[in-house]
Amino acid sequence: MSDLPATMTAIEITQPGGPEVLKPGTRPVPQAGEGEVLVKVAFAGVNRPDCLQRAGGYPPPPGASDIPGLEIAGTVAAVGGGVTRWKVGDQVCALVAGGGYAAYCTAPADTCSPLPKGYSLAEAAALPENYYTVWTNVFERGRLQKGETILIHGGSSGIGTTAIQLAHAFSATVYATAGSADKTKVCEELGATRGIDYRQEDFVEVMKEAGGADVILDMVGGPYIQRNIDCLKLEGRLVQIAFLQPPVVDKFNFLKVMTQRLTITGSTLRPRTVAQKAAIARQLEEKVWPLLEARTVKPLIHSTFPLADAAGAHALMESSQHIGKILLEV
Repeated sequence: MSDLPATMTAIEITQPGGPEVLKPGTRPVPQAGEGEVLVKVAFAGVNRPDCLQRAGGYPPPPGASDIPGLEIAGTVAAVGGGVTRWKVGDQVCALVAGGGYAAYCTAPADTCSPLPKGYSLAEAAALPENYYTVWTNVFERGRLQKGETILIHGGSSGIGTTAIQLAHAFSATVYATAGSADKTKVCEELGATRGIDYRQEDFVEVMKEAGGADVILDMVGGPYIQRNIDCLKLEGRLVQIAFLQPPVVDKFNFLKVMTQRLTITGSTLRPRTVAQKAAIARQLEEKVWPLLEARTVKPLIHSTFPLADAAGAHALMESSQHIGKILLEV
């Protein structure tokens, strides 16, 4: 791959708006800088933050590409200075701060990981964003332990299906909310003790009957914030990772936070430093890659769109009709 093209196809956000503003364009092929690799992208994952960026609500961090796309899998096409782990021709998956919806994308070498043994590039592209997010929020910030109970909202999403499987694999009891009977059935097939159809049931009542949750992973916000607090056990932890509803609520009763010694925490992944992301990558390779290779946990891929139809992928993402990951094939 020494003869790289000068230009490439990339998906551009032509203006803030709906999925239709995503258009294929032509960009220069980026160059691998110090500590980076250039990846010839085979597949890129589609994630909610991509939709927020497209709509104008989640600008890329300073220095990141304005091209959307936070996770990729492909083949190393060039290696920057100081990189010793990777060579041209290696297959990798990587978390990136932007630029994934393109034929080529640079990635910090330290946030790249080898494909789990037996995995295709498509499967590998479905790993970085979900597994980084779940690991750091459920097991680091949420401190989920063997034998504890976790409630996972959005159980049929890419994050949700990952969190259910990992929590179950590490011997936690899992409850998960989803928006239909079909989706709750999938949650249970993945390891949830109970799927909760939030359109038909009150998850607070279900969790009270179950004795409460030690950890809650939430990406909804709004009215769920108080309701989550009402579900937590003594010393429980609420981990907030996104907001499909407003992040500001008019009324919130902190009394249970005090009396039950609760922890409310949360995080975003994209602005973290390369060193912080690299540390997560190494933990995943040590503790989660063996589970992936054994197929104890695995990514669920709902559908794959051609790169040129990124708009269609975003429309599906925002419809919430999918179960698992949506990918772009380059």
